[in-house]
Amino acid sequence: MRGLWQCGPTLDFTPINSYEGEFAGVQGTEDAVVMIDGRCTGTLIEASAGPVVVTAGHCVGLGDRALLVFNFEDAPDGDPLVTEGTVIEQALEPDYALIELDVLPAVTPVLLTTRASERLAIIQHPRGRPKVIAEGRFLNSCNQLVYYSDLDTLVGSSGAGVLNREGHLLGIHTDGDCDETGRGANRGWTAEVIVEASPYLRSEDIAER
Repeated sequence: MRGLWQCGPTLDFTPINSYEGEFAGVQGTEDAVVMIDGRCTGTLIEASAGPVVVTAGHCVGLGDRALLVFNFEDAPDGDPLVTEGTVIEQALEPDYALIELDVLPAVTPVLLTTRASERLAIIQHPRGRPKVIAEGRFLNSCNQLVYYSDLDTLVGSSGAGVLNREGHLLGIHTDGDCDETGRGANRGWTAEVIVEASPYLRSEDIAER
């Protein structure tokens, strides 16, 4: 099943509001992470045409009405915001979708990047649970995909943003082949190929940062 990729013998998830690791700077990013229909994760991103939520294409269908919940967290730092949106773009190769929201939350959208860092993080809603963060090692980017190891995900993590150290979105988590022995790697489509494929997003929406 897509998204079900535990890397190593333990699940290394930390509730976002108790996280104090090396990606502490992403606390300014996590407000933009949203649970979609209780079964996937997405991120509100900055775009010239207006902020939209990006997620995995296998999570939704074109024209679908999606239910989105912001700030679903342990020890939440604000009230949950529940809104709806319409899927305005959807594809499986690259595996992405864009959702236009009925109501924009009062949070700062995440910027898209082409620049990886040696460590990456994913803020996610595994199995529809409150928001957590996991981190791991960047392996490489090739064939329009970004690969990372020792970075746990589960069902419900599909569509979550793959973040560099600056908290910018490098890719969208969609798949992988990690196992509980620690072998293999998880992967997602790069933000760069998503921008290239999208009629809504523009080249100026992404930069090396």
